[in-house]
Amino acid sequence: MRTKKVIVTRPLAQARDFAVKVNQIGRESVLFPLIDIHRLPDQTTIREKVQELERFALVVFVSPNAIDAFFQHVDTWPAVVPIAVMGAGSRLALVRHGVTDQNANVISPVNLLKTDSETLMEVLDTTVLKGKKVLIVRGTDGRDFLSDALRSVGADVVLLSAYLRCAPEFDEQKKTELIHFLEGQHQWVITSSEALRTLMSWCAQLGVDDFVAKMQHQTIIVPHARIAEVAQNLGFHFITLTASGDENVLVALQSHV
Repeated sequence: MRTKKVIVTRPLAQARDFAVKVNQIGRESVLFPLIDIHRLPDQTTIREKVQELERFALVVFVSPNAIDAFFQHVDTWPAVVPIAVMGAGSRLALVRHGVTDQNANVISPVNLLKTDSETLMEVLDTTVLKGKKVLIVRGTDGRDFLSDALRSVGADVVLLSAYLRCAPEFDEQKKTELIHFLEGQHQWVITSSEALRTLMSWCAQLGVDDFVAKMQHQTIIVPHARIAEVAQNLGFHFITLTASGDENVLVALQSHV
């Protein structure tokens, strides 16, 4: 019996890093990004917010991509400005930019099985944010729960779009790759609900064969309860939910050879 491949669907820059870790545990990885990340052509507003950092009582980064886009313009993070992030991937992104718990106040959810806006709000001291400015750094679109929740406690929320995320072009090469994947049984690492919806949309576009049903019988590994819920609603049969962080996904892969 052939060992199942690990299909890595993250944006390309993050997919490459994770694929190396997958190969290091003896598994074969294949890059198949379901989200493209693009730099905004105009960086003026990001630079302005970097210069104004000390005006904010809190800066929230919704993803590692938000961190990477913003920190292109940061020389030194002001220690007086707390940072809030969702999961382990964002904490690692901060470390890459020299920001750790030793030189900054980094806040993130305690429950690693559910790292999202809701669980982040649970650990924020919202009393100190009333009447204060809070910067949320995200893509050009995103959920409004966090901004609405912070405004409801009296925070003056500023939204900053730092990058553009979109589905890749579903060209002939990707169609051929996807059909090939669906002819076997593999493990798919899915790290966003958006990516999962793109994948199912692509399967539906493949033609007369029931590729949607074939995809629903693939094994998917997801690091977030919200993604698992979306997968259940989309009809997936084999869903493995892990805690946040690459190491937890890798443990799951090792147990699903």
